[in-house]
Amino acid sequence: MRFLTAAELAAGLDHVTMSPQEVGRVELIVRRPQPGARDVVTEGTLDPDVGLVGDGWLVRGSTKTEDGRAHPDMQLNVMNARMAALVAVEPDRRALAGDQLYVDLDLSEENLPPGTRLALGSAVIEVTDQPHRGCAKFSGRFGVDALRFVNSEQGRILRLRGMNTKVVVGGTVRVGDTVEKLRPLP
Repeated sequence: MRFLTAAELAAGLDHVTMSPQEVGRVELIVRRPQPGARDVVTEGTLDPDVGLVGDGWLVRGSTKTEDGRAHPDMQLNVMNARMAALVAVEPDRRALAGDQLYVDLDLSEENLPPGTRLALGSAVIEVTDQPHRGCAKFSGRFGVDALRFVNSEQGRILRLRGMNTKVVVGGTVRVGDTVEKLRPLP
């Protein structure tokens, strides 16, 4: 397994930042039924109460809540598909990032501030204010340079590690579906 160097990651950033800003595409859907397990699917059901049906988010809980229950604003992790492909090097390794949805869309804070809603398939998700950062697992899977890259100041602004969202309208999402930034209501 080969990890990219900081220079190789920086060289790939232009391609990542060319992701569309308004309408993109769902590239990968991954359920995480238990820690360390990945179930790559072509179709998933998003539910406001459980997140991605078949994923372990609800039962896993969170260290970010006082009672240890799942954090409602960290229901779905969404990562830029181009960034996932860059750090993974090999397509089969993309799911190791640990996110549920991988989309070809500009996830930057400027493009998708908290409260922004995205329509994908027949579902709607909302960007939350909870940060999504790389951790020791990410470093172990993609290398120290990748961890530093996604957690850098620029990496945080561009949300290279991804973003946290929650389901606001349940529905079905499939690989190949469009993901569209919805305009706020007047």
